[in-house]
Amino acid sequence: MRNFFSNKKLIIIMTVVIVVFGMIAVSVTFSDRKDQPSEIHQLGNDTLGIVGNVIAFPVNAVRTAGQDVNDLFNTYQENRHLKKQINDLAQTKAQNSVLQKENRDLKQQVKLNKTLTDYHRISAAVTARSPNEWQNYLIINKGSIAGLKKNMPVMSGSGLVGRVIEVNRTNSKVSLISTDKSLSNKFAVEVVKPNGDDTSGIIGSYDKNNNLLVMTNVTSTRGIKVGQQVVTSGLGGLTPRGLFVGKVAAIKKDDYGLVSSVYVKPATDLNNFTIVTVISRYV
Repeated sequence: MRNFFSNKKLIIIMTVVIVVFGMIAVSVTFSDRKDQPSEIHQLGNDTLGIVGNVIAFPVNAVRTAGQDVNDLFNTYQENRHLKKQINDLAQTKAQNSVLQKENRDLKQQVKLNKTLTDYHRISAAVTARSPNEWQNYLIINKGSIAGLKKNMPVMSGSGLVGRVIEVNRTNSKVSLISTDKSLSNKFAVEVVKPNGDDTSGIIGSYDKNNNLLVMTNVTSTRGIKVGQQVVTSGLGGLTPRGLFVGKVAAIKKDDYGLVSSVYVKPATDLNNFTIVTVISRYV
């Protein structure tokens, strides 16, 4: 008890609290008796208001600070949660993009397979494609165990992309239709005309600047028009006739104006495919 009364600050606070509550009681009593409070009553009320503001200020300050800290913590938690959602969204978008592409490729394969009823079809995936040989070769994940043989044509989407040139047990090497490595791997093709007078030639080169196949050794350009289909002719015996290659994009003559070449837009983007179908005749 002696320590309690020796604390002057605590005594002052207690005295102020008692006086404040006493003034409140007096204020309530007089306010009930008179319509207009006396000057002493008004002075007491003003004093009570000032004291109340002095006491309330630090309390409100602490309360506001606590609310600010709580809001800051909540903001931090929400920010971390949103960042995680953004990262998850980016991953989901990337995954969806890959799945959509695979789904599109597979749908094209299904559409292709429905048209090649006279052939045996072996689906495969591209496993390797060297940047140095991007236009020339690629590796697929099927080989002799799956029934692949040399010279089988390879398609992707709805168009011809190449020919098997090397077969291993579990993988095979494909020479692309855009290759410039060997004339022996060129494809014999023909332009399909409405009147049946088809024009033959070979895919002799690839215009990589415009992504167009160049059909050379053309027998005649008469009747050839932009948009006409180009298919394999079957000449040479390596590739069956009628496999879709692309459509005529332009007809140009050489620098001397003597030899004409037909530029063909491939049916498949030769720079961007991952699923292929290897074609073989039923035996």
